[in-house]
Amino acid sequence: MPADSATNPESTPLAPWTQSGRMPRIAIIGAGMSGIAAVVKLRRAGYNDLTVFEKTDRVGGTWRENQYPGLSCDIPSYLYQFSFEKNPDWSHRFSHGPEIQRYMESTARKHGVLRDVRFNTRVEELRYVAPVWELTTNGGETEIFDIVISATGVLHHPAIPDIPGLSDFEGEAFHTARWNTQLDLQGKRVGIIGTGSTSAQIVGEIADQVGKLSLFQRTAQWIHPLPQKAYGTYWKTLLRKVPALNTAVYWGVAFSIEQSFVRATLGNKLLLRYVDWACRRNLRKNVPDPVLREKLTPNYAAACKRLIFCSTFYPAISRDNAELVTDGIERIESKGVRTRDGRLHELDVLVLATGFQADRFILPTRVIGEGGQELGSQWEGSPRAHRATSVPGFPNFWMLEGPTGPIGNISLIMVTEHQIDYVIACMEKMKRDGLVAMAPTEEAFRQYNTAMTEAVQRTVWVTGGCQSWYLDKDGIPNIYPWTPRQYRKEMRHPNFREFRLIRSHDLTRSAERSASTTTSA
Repeated sequence: MPADSATNPESTPLAPWTQSGRMPRIAIIGAGMSGIAAVVKLRRAGYNDLTVFEKTDRVGGTWRENQYPGLSCDIPSYLYQFSFEKNPDWSHRFSHGPEIQRYMESTARKHGVLRDVRFNTRVEELRYVAPVWELTTNGGETEIFDIVISATGVLHHPAIPDIPGLSDFEGEAFHTARWNTQLDLQGKRVGIIGTGSTSAQIVGEIADQVGKLSLFQRTAQWIHPLPQKAYGTYWKTLLRKVPALNTAVYWGVAFSIEQSFVRATLGNKLLLRYVDWACRRNLRKNVPDPVLREKLTPNYAAACKRLIFCSTFYPAISRDNAELVTDGIERIESKGVRTRDGRLHELDVLVLATGFQADRFILPTRVIGEGGQELGSQWEGSPRAHRATSVPGFPNFWMLEGPTGPIGNISLIMVTEHQIDYVIACMEKMKRDGLVAMAPTEEAFRQYNTAMTEAVQRTVWVTGGCQSWYLDKDGIPNIYPWTPRQYRKEMRHPNFREFRLIRSHDLTRSAERSASTTTSA
């Protein structure tokens, strides 16, 4: 693109890429796992004019931002990897965070992803000016792109609790996604607010280091043992010499998870009973104190919330220097946390293990589609998308890991790769038919989300009787309610009858109608 069009996008209008024969300009927002996969797979499909906008100075996404003690993935290593970059050298069955981050960085380097990334560049606004998108960065620069792909992920905006006095605390205070890696916890009085997966991992890692650990629990969580295992040199060498074995393990692990835990969440009562039994057995076996065990017993079905896999939490919280606090928090003071029973829990360090704003996705970037409609206003706390990838009124705008996707206890890397294949299939359709844009129809969007809302009622996320981060503001789980196998089928075979297929003459007629309306006014 000529230099002047970067600052004045209207100075050099682009002819539709599908008709001019040029390569489409594709913007990818985010250089985490999804962004890396998008670059590699788009290039392999022949699309090379790519620009990745990354708000920080490194690739990695959630594995870059989260550096807390005990961080590990709850998906087996051989499934939580790119299909195009199998890793025979995983050290454990469930990889630790730093190892995954190294894998993300090495994959990006090996496949030349870094040369397409603009680091420390945040996208402030996307505006659709048919048939292209104007993209504006935090530096005030505006460029034109034919296709925009949001690869921002789901859990990347920390949720900070609205607790009175939070800013008054005089010690170290931070969210788990902003962990102070220079902080020495030895002998400190540490308080942790929140009891999700992150909290369980941290408690299990630091309890034997700190002087006193206070865990503030609002809701108890079901915890399944983590069947961790270290891999030896012989096994790694075998995988390296026989790549087909790595692929077989990849699909074998996927099949095992989908036929067990996934089926349980989708309503298989027999499997749900097994999950419940395994969690209760874990609690009985590892928490000898009956009073503490009662406090740690949830009042909802196992797997209603995202199930926690951790073998270190129960022994850690049972230590003499650990305390589970179930009285509600009244306020935070300069010296610690005041609970509603009037007690002040004095602390040196306060950790907010309070999760993320799971309804944000690409927001707070302003995304303005046809007719000036704004994506954030349209969602209003209940984000929805067609097949988790696109939204009516926002042509040529695609999301990876968007609303209504399969984000339960399965591999998001696998999900993302299938979504990229879906986007590529749609772009190939545009190229074959000379389309200038495409977006899902309102009818297809409505039918899909209606069916999803009905189907999700049969899942444990609804029948289990809990409040989880899967729920939107209307209390509906914003998550795919069918099998991963069905989702893969949908991604492999896009139904183009579900889309508005926009041609040049459609834009001409639309412009003429708009001009006529303006003249009449």
